[in-house]
Amino acid sequence: MSDPAEELPVAVLDAVAPTSQRRILNRRGSAVWEVEGDRGHFAVKLGYPIEATPDWAAQPWTAHAPAREGSILYRLGVEGVSYGDWERGTWNAQPWREGPDLYDLWAGCRREERPIEPHVEVALSCAEALASLHRAGWSHGDVQPAHFIVGPTATHLIDLALARGGWVPEGHDFPYRGCLVHYEAPEISASVLAIGEAEPSPEADVYALGASLLISATGWRAVEYPDDAPRGVQRQAVVDGRRRKVSVPGKLGALVDGMLSYNPGDRPTIGEVVSALS
Repeated sequence: MSDPAEELPVAVLDAVAPTSQRRILNRRGSAVWEVEGDRGHFAVKLGYPIEATPDWAAQPWTAHAPAREGSILYRLGVEGVSYGDWERGTWNAQPWREGPDLYDLWAGCRREERPIEPHVEVALSCAEALASLHRAGWSHGDVQPAHFIVGPTATHLIDLALARGGWVPEGHDFPYRGCLVHYEAPEISASVLAIGEAEPSPEADVYALGASLLISATGWRAVEYPDDAPRGVQRQAVVDGRRRKVSVPGKLGALVDGMLSYNPGDRPTIGEVVSALS
């Protein structure tokens, strides 16, 4: 079977008029390109449906994710955003964000010999990026280390395809069925196990930020389960509260532990996280 995202479709080429392009990510249901041209420097995302296999059920929502994210970015006032349909699904083009992600940036914290202490300033910049989204009335729903791009002047929170909080085009909307379980709050995992979907919330985002800081600083997930466990088993471990006995070293430790509280009401708000880090 040919690669459905081997080349940029004509609709994207017309929108961004690239003079250079390279595909930097290709996974089940989506591909990302870095594109440069006279109209700017963009990240271009293509979405297409995931076909069923003996191990995986079909996932049609991946085809709609880029347009859904594009509509959210547009409503948030991000300049340079465009989105639309192509023959296999949808696409969006958004400003390219330069810099390492949180996990890569904190690689030195995870060294076995002479690890460095995680920088509070970096944690603060991530919290401020999430706080800005919450102030706009949206919950991210997919907070993870790879989605914090720490640039030279600002940290950007990317990948908003699963965000909830405002109107999105009906034809491109789909239910929220959780995210990467490493960063799922217990109430999200419980709802997905019970009814197959959940509702993102600011409290769940705070948990996910805490889990992101923990794994980036220590290399350990917040909850213990086998690496190859099915997602249902992973989620049950989260619901059962199988927290690992590991904390972020230094000044961040107590704050992150609070962010990972089992009950949503026991977690600090993102505003309180920002204040504590400031």
